[in-house]
Amino acid sequence: MVLTKASTYEEVCRLHQWKLPARFNMGVDVCDKNAAATPEKPGLIVADADGGEIVYSFLALKRLSDRLANVLGAHGLKPGDRMGIFLSQSIEAAIGHIAAWKLGAISIPLFTLFGQDALGFRLKDSGARVLITDTEQLHKLEAIRAELPALETVLVFGAGKDGAHGMIDFWTAMDKASDAFTAIDSAAEDPAFICYTSGTTGNPKGALHAHRTMFGHLTGMEMFHDFLPQPGDLMWTPADWAWIGGLMNCLMCSWHHGVTNLAYRARKYDPEAALRLMARFGVRNTFMPPTALNLMRQVADIPSYRTNLRTVAVAGEPMGVDLLDWGRKSFGLTFNEFYGQTECNLVLANCQEIMAVKPGHMGRAAPGHRVEVIDADGNVLEPGQEGEIGVLAPDPVMLLQYWNNKEASDAKITNGWWRMGDAAVKDEDGYFRFVGRADDVITTAGYRVGPGEIEDCLIKHPAVSLAAAIGVPDPVRTESIKVFIKLMPGHNGGPDLEDDIRRFVKTRLSPHEYPRMIEFVSDLPLTATGKIKRKDLRDAEIAKQAASATP
Repeated sequence: MVLTKASTYEEVCRLHQWKLPARFNMGVDVCDKNAAATPEKPGLIVADADGGEIVYSFLALKRLSDRLANVLGAHGLKPGDRMGIFLSQSIEAAIGHIAAWKLGAISIPLFTLFGQDALGFRLKDSGARVLITDTEQLHKLEAIRAELPALETVLVFGAGKDGAHGMIDFWTAMDKASDAFTAIDSAAEDPAFICYTSGTTGNPKGALHAHRTMFGHLTGMEMFHDFLPQPGDLMWTPADWAWIGGLMNCLMCSWHHGVTNLAYRARKYDPEAALRLMARFGVRNTFMPPTALNLMRQVADIPSYRTNLRTVAVAGEPMGVDLLDWGRKSFGLTFNEFYGQTECNLVLANCQEIMAVKPGHMGRAAPGHRVEVIDADGNVLEPGQEGEIGVLAPDPVMLLQYWNNKEASDAKITNGWWRMGDAAVKDEDGYFRFVGRADDVITTAGYRVGPGEIEDCLIKHPAVSLAAAIGVPDPVRTESIKVFIKLMPGHNGGPDLEDDIRRFVKTRLSPHEYPRMIEFVSDLPLTATGKIKRKDLRDAEIAKQAASATP
């Protein structure tokens, strides 16, 4: 462990100090190190929907990732080049990241539910030279391939595709490659991956992270998994590895400790299937957003599934007291809530072994991170005062910068503090209570969705003149997406147009970004400079909900 276990939070913090190496490679750390120490231990269990499974030892992971590194190197991927991984939880996704890091390249996790516009923006913005995907996703790429001049090589698996337009059959190439490879001696500050994150305006920004972000993640992760690793620990999350929560909080951080991971991602989250899966494989540790747990609350007789969980980590949305109580009754566990963002992750955490878990609070600063509530000028506020969450820079977990947009990342720092964009209150004991987004980002079913990306997509629809997207309170998803649309002349709103608009967003962005509610309006509230006043729309919706709930 990075942390020294003690009986109190204060003692754990006192004993911790960063020991960051100058040279460090995440691919070597999560794979080769374990292959040397415990070569036959299962590193990844890949389960499928039909009940099958394939077990890969850490030694097998090393050999496969070395083969892939040789394949990628033979096709010209060099240190600093970008490689997209457009896959769900799978052996190919896992070794894709490892191989890229061993080569010194930069991996880009990409969500398989992205439509062609969302995929195309990320590949074009990053200048990705290589993409790994499967035949199921290939039609999205083929629709935008002409717009991606930098993309030279596409490794595809599934039905086999080779030769045309840089397409290479993944496993055919792997079978021909050597498993002898020496990883690059990378600096801890060298870039390792780009995770794209939604903002309030325009397209997402790419958070560029260094290899040393591993160390920055570990103290929080060890906290909310009650001092992982423990004997018998086995990790699974329904969160896709395309998000930093799945990739780093679960897969890579637990592999740093040599913990076995389960890979399984259903097309649609099914709480009963999740319970059966965790029982079947003896999952001991999981990370779930509150939405997934709230859906699980609807399942009767949880103990009958005979899960054997040791820890449940919760984040992405605030966890209320009802969910906390339900976890204790149904699993005999106190869920550990934590907090972080793509740019600066895992900076607050609970750890029920050494501190009380206060309902409605995200936890305290993870050891090694200085987190405070600050005002607009970057001054630290007193306990009990509401302000914005700030993390003192530099910090090992913090991004290097936004890809192709250093000005935007520089602008996020005020008086030495990285501003997280969330309003909170810190109490006398150091616990943080989430108040709300300081901007217009929508939190729905554990995803952070930028209204700007939805609006940019909507105005491409031939019937849409102007659009505004907001989040409205939802008892299951935290927020649901509602859009207000001003139509082009000659178009009339109605159910058919609503359905067409929803399909339009689903296919171009992602199913989690489509509007569940659509309202056609004659005008939208604008500022003097022509910006949409989303706050006015949101306040009106909240007032409308409150009025309808009043008897």
